[in-house]
Amino acid sequence: MSEFRVGDGDFLLDGRPVRLLSGALHYFRVHEAQWGHRLGMLRAMGLNCVETYVPWNLHEPRPGEFRDVERLGRFLDAVREAGLWAIVRPGPYICAEWENGGLPHWVTGGLGTRARTRDEGFLRPVERWFGRLLPQVVSRQVDRGGPVLLVQVENEYGSYGSDAGYLARLADLLRGEGVTVPLFTSDGPEDHMLTGGSLPGVLATVNFGSHARVAFETLRRHRGAGPLMCGEFWCGWFDHWGGEHAVRDAADAEAVLREILECGASVNLYMAHGGTSFGGWAGANRGGGDLHEGPLLPDVTSYDYDAPVDEAGRPTDKFWRFREVLAAYADGPLPDPPPPPARLGAPAEVELTGWASLGTVVDALGGPETSSPVPPTFEDLDVDRGVVRYEVTVPGPRQPYPLTARGLRDVAVVYVDGKRAGTLTEDDDRLKEPVAGHARVELWVESLGRVNYGPRSGEPKGITGGLLHERQYLHGVRARGLRLDALDDVTGVALGPLDGDGGPGLYRGTITVRGAGDACLELPGWTRGFVWINGFNLGRYWSAGPQETLYVPGPVLREGVNDVWLLEYEGSPTGEPIRAPALKAR
Repeated sequence: MSEFRVGDGDFLLDGRPVRLLSGALHYFRVHEAQWGHRLGMLRAMGLNCVETYVPWNLHEPRPGEFRDVERLGRFLDAVREAGLWAIVRPGPYICAEWENGGLPHWVTGGLGTRARTRDEGFLRPVERWFGRLLPQVVSRQVDRGGPVLLVQVENEYGSYGSDAGYLARLADLLRGEGVTVPLFTSDGPEDHMLTGGSLPGVLATVNFGSHARVAFETLRRHRGAGPLMCGEFWCGWFDHWGGEHAVRDAADAEAVLREILECGASVNLYMAHGGTSFGGWAGANRGGGDLHEGPLLPDVTSYDYDAPVDEAGRPTDKFWRFREVLAAYADGPLPDPPPPPARLGAPAEVELTGWASLGTVVDALGGPETSSPVPPTFEDLDVDRGVVRYEVTVPGPRQPYPLTARGLRDVAVVYVDGKRAGTLTEDDDRLKEPVAGHARVELWVESLGRVNYGPRSGEPKGITGGLLHERQYLHGVRARGLRLDALDDVTGVALGPLDGDGGPGLYRGTITVRGAGDACLELPGWTRGFVWINGFNLGRYWSAGPQETLYVPGPVLREGVNDVWLLEYEGSPTGEPIRAPALKAR
């Protein structure tokens, strides 16, 4: 058993000064069978600690329905086995470029801006969640023989709010559930962020990507004593669909890491290994500068983050540069990197064998159909990730008028009397061709990821402002939602022959693997959707780029025949048959 505490100028482990050399690795973004390898890579880079968030919405998708909360405990056991310490950031909000910042849609949907405050409507489900989660952490604290040294209170709260009473309630809740190791907060190195996000008596850390000395000077103005720590050193960055691939110069990142350590500070590399936002859990940001009120910027599936350990677990130039810097602070020689994971033995194509229309899929696997005067939101229909089919009748006879989906979030494929009429987006929410009545209109609306940062986090999805025909609202809307996790078991969907026009729908296929190992899936001609291999959801693909392939962890594949399912929302842009996806070595 050990004692870890915050001293006047250092972290103290059993009374001895210790510097935390940590790296972020999210257990939920790495296949469990690969945890050991990735943790070994962090040790080989010279780190002595690993940090992870905990996504509430992944583990409690519906109120009181908990899914594999023990996964965190298994990860912390793997951390201890790897000879590392651990920092746990349980939220309840985590950002992390994760769907809704980790908050369940069923929490934020009815609360709006009352989320992340002392409002009892928010704190009651937080208390239930922490009561279920924290035993996984408490029993693995360093004073009980485990690896956990630090636990965070909320996350970058000063970038969002100023409810000091809320932060104090969370800290009391953590202590009340048995957290005895030091608590900490992390915020940007700006006065308003540190005043809004820090707590008296709780260690404050700062997050940044450059200008370490300036950042620590700001922290010292707020905290005259205590260890200096960069809670997140942004050594890379993330990508948005339709944007450019983000790359940070390795030499520049190395220089900032040196600067942090020369200041005598502890550090947490964000990310040390990013991994993948499997299962469609990638979130979204809002553009528009400091206010984050601009256009939606959905995050790609890959969370490679230009990290020193890449998405497939391989060392990059940044890895070797960081290793050289960190070696000077190690107690002894650094271990060699573990052997690389196996790679796919031979490329193979998916053989497509069946297809079902989106209508067939939602009728088989969707929730109950509703009828209401105005369009319900995704939250109203209990859809976290997925699609909603809205149907409305344009009365007639009447002349053609523009049709508008007000407050659309995020994209809708529209059919008028069964014929495709166009695709609408948040910024282009009016059909190009007017619609005459009498007509039946279907709008298939997809969420591209809930906002994970800024004042518009928690905003609802779907058609949030009504359907307009000219200036008249169309009432009497039928709606049916399809949650993405409903497709983890598709045995109830009746398949027919392949759609020769490459249309939207659910495609079934198989792929024969020789030499199972890490691979990537290419999807030439496919537009936007999701892929499952052997029931494992690889995440969203989208021809908008910059991500061009999906990472397939080797443990997902098996020798011989593998099942493949593809949910395509748009269909071939040319109307030609979609080409078979191909699996290649990663």
